Amino acid sequence: MRIMLAACAVFVVAAPLRAQERVDSDMIARIKAEGLERSQIMDLFNTLTNVIGPRLPASPQYRQAADWARDRFTAWGLSNAHLEPFEFGRGWTLEKLTLEMTAPRYFPLIGYPEAWTPSTDGVVEGTPVYVGDLDADGVRALGDRLRGAIVLATEPQTEFWAEDRQQPADVDGIRPGSPRGPRRATGPAVRLLQEAGAAAVLRPNTYKHGTIGVLGSRNTQNDAVPAVVMAVEHYNMLVRMTQAGVAPTLRVEVGSRYHEEDTNGYNIIAEIPGTDPAVRDEVVLIGAHIDSWHASSGATDNADGSVGVMEAMRILKAVGAQPRRTIRVALWDAEEQGLLGSRAHVQQHYEGDANAAAREKFYVYFNADPGTGPIYGFYLEDNAAIAPIFDAWLAPLRDLGAKRNVLEGIGSTDHVTFNRAGLPGYNAINDYVDYDVRSRHTNTDFYERVREEDLKQSAIVLAVFAYHAAMREGPLPRVEPGQREP
Repeated sequence: MRIMLAACAVFVVAAPLRAQERVDSDMIARIKAEGLERSQIMDLFNTLTNVIGPRLPASPQYRQAADWARDRFTAWGLSNAHLEPFEFGRGWTLEKLTLEMTAPRYFPLIGYPEAWTPSTDGVVEGTPVYVGDLDADGVRALGDRLRGAIVLATEPQTEFWAEDRQQPADVDGIRPGSPRGPRRATGPAVRLLQEAGAAAVLRPNTYKHGTIGVLGSRNTQNDAVPAVVMAVEHYNMLVRMTQAGVAPTLRVEVGSRYHEEDTNGYNIIAEIPGTDPAVRDEVVLIGAHIDSWHASSGATDNADGSVGVMEAMRILKAVGAQPRRTIRVALWDAEEQGLLGSRAHVQQHYEGDANAAAREKFYVYFNADPGTGPIYGFYLEDNAAIAPIFDAWLAPLRDLGAKRNVLEGIGSTDHVTFNRAGLPGYNAINDYVDYDVRSRHTNTDFYERVREEDLKQSAIVLAVFAYHAAMREGPLPRVEPGQREP
């Protein structure tokens, strides 16, 4: 009942405010018709997830995705479609993995090397050495037993991701963002295993049911111990066999390749130029990160957001939108490594005295990530003054599943880069069912995780918000960074 009353209160308060904020019903109808009846989004989504696949920065697959997206923008008639480089570092791809138990019975094991892990020195075979319950002195005492060995590096993992984050579009008073993660199994420092000359390190992850969350560091050294993250059930089995006095025999081989011929990251940029001489130099930006981790095709993180902003731009071009302000699209690289693509863009175009004019012309940024499926509304970053404006734009989209905007903000994605620079950025509220516990950063984040109707809806919402921002009279109310609630 409390939720229903809250929803009614939002509607009643917003109703008179919508009369003050211009909403172009005819354009919304055209956007909906194009996005629902002539959508190209499933072709985009299939290409990005199934044809191209994982998109680790500076890898050949990422560059394939970047070239493809730029070429799609050009084919749709967008202006100034180009790749915007920034220094990233070497790329990495996995070319081979063998991970199996050969005795006392044969059993294929599930795991994925960490990104940027080096190759093993050919096939490594033998009885693994368990060190999860040892301290540093205990590891050193093993001496030559670790040289050339396969190491079980941690205790069994017994705590797991248990629930997804709550949905702020449904429930008042929750704290947006990722839920608290489980405690990771402990073990000695990997540095000690490297010093001891271990050949490969195996460790568990914090997901269950065969789901594997695996990341990696671009700063991994060439002489690091090759590291493989395993399905927790399989890792725990090996440890418990060892503790029971059974000596399993494993066969492990990692074949990886570093890519150093081009160490740039690449953002993908295109635009629909503004038509009003008074404000055409002002920029409405929509974007999403197109990079992903390597153990899946990155469907919910973040192919769905990427094709959503792509389709939004295609829709606007197809319906003949003539925005007063320029509507620009950006697909960011290296978000997963620390928002590096959006940070490079902001530093190049909006920071420093030389970019003061461009900073003044920046109108708003809409970001699509994290979560999956439909857009329910936007996080308002504690900007109460913008609520009636965004509420007015969202109201005509309730028939497509839009719910409400929320006052709170959210962190850990590319709009934060803009907010930190004093530029207004807002992130979409998406669906989070099976996102935190199943798909994000895991080996299960594939095409099947996303529904066609939800992709279509998200593109329509982004197109509607971008268009209305580009057509609006006057500036949007801003909240200075120091005024945001902690």
